[in-house]
Amino acid sequence: MEKIKVLISQQEIEKKVSETAERINRDFKDKKLFVISILSGSVVFCSDIIRKLNIDFELDFIRVSSYKGKNSSGEIKFIADTAIDMKGKDILIIEDICDSGRTLSYIKDLFIKRKANSVKICVLINRNSEKIKNVDIDYMGFNIEKEFVIGYGLDCDGKYRGLPYIGKLED
Repeated sequence: MEKIKVLISQQEIEKKVSETAERINRDFKDKKLFVISILSGSVVFCSDIIRKLNIDFELDFIRVSSYKGKNSSGEIKFIADTAIDMKGKDILIIEDICDSGRTLSYIKDLFIKRKANSVKICVLINRNSEKIKNVDIDYMGFNIEKEFVIGYGLDCDGKYRGLPYIGKLED
């Protein structure tokens, strides 16, 4: 079994999820929100966020891929699209991590082209790395240095998603 160093505790995550959901509740209190979770990594974060929402919302999912193991492939593969007609809708994209900005920029631009009224982005982790594409993050959990992290939905080749904290594999 690999050794894992905890970087962000379960308690820190729970506190940040509550704070983020409160902000979303305030910002969308008089609107119907369409939450789009990017599978598979964001499902844990998204589940915790939506359980704390007390506003009118619908939930759908998309699936994209850009990672193989610990490395970005540099290509965005759209595997499954949303069923929501975005025209005139307020969209909140929920993602596990923003690294290069490429994936979130691509998805946001696509939703804008589909004539969404607004497109906001909520990420659990923003990795402090050189962004290839600038993307505005409206709701951010944590900034981390350029490390490959696992847990709380984040994986390495499909493993470690169920950890209640965010950590990194020790060598």
